Amino acid sequence: MKNYIIAILSISTLLFNSCMASKDSKGDAGIYGTTWELEYISGPRIAFEGLYPNKKPQLTFDEKEKNAYGNNGCNGYSAPFTLSGKSLTFGEPGPSTMMFCEGGGEQQFLQQIKKTTSYSIDKDGKLNLIMVDVPMMRFKKVAK
Repeated sequence: MKNYIIAILSISTLLFNSCMASKDSKGDAGIYGTTWELEYISGPRIAFEGLYPNKKPQLTFDEKEKNAYGNNGCNGYSAPFTLSGKSLTFGEPGPSTMMFCEGGGEQQFLQQIKKTTSYSIDKDGKLNLIMVDVPMMRFKKVAK
C-alpha cells in the first residue's frame, strides 16, 4: 500500500511539473497576436499627451518574420527583434514614412525601443519594455 501511494504521488508530481514547464515555455507567446498601444514612456520632461498629440505609438510582433512594426506616433516603422525567454532586443529600425511630426515623441520612442533588454507582462495584461531592470515603456492591448 505504501509503494502504491508513493507511485501515485510521484506520477502526480511529474504531471504537475510538466504542466508548469509547458506554461513557462510559452511565456513569450503573450506578446504575439495583438497590437500594443503605448500609454507610458520614461525619460522625457514633456507630458505624454504633448509628445503624442495626434496618435499614440503602436507595436505589433510578427512571430514568423521576427519583425516588430507599427507607428511611432507619427510615422510607420519596422524593426527586427530577438526574443529568448524574457530577453528582448530590437535591431535597427528599417525605412519609415517621412511625415512631419508634432510633439517630438517619435525620436523618444525610437531611442527607448533600441535600449530595450527584456520585457514583462504584468498582472493587468500590460506589456512593459525594460532596460536592465527599469520599465521604460508600458503598452496596453488595443481592442480589436
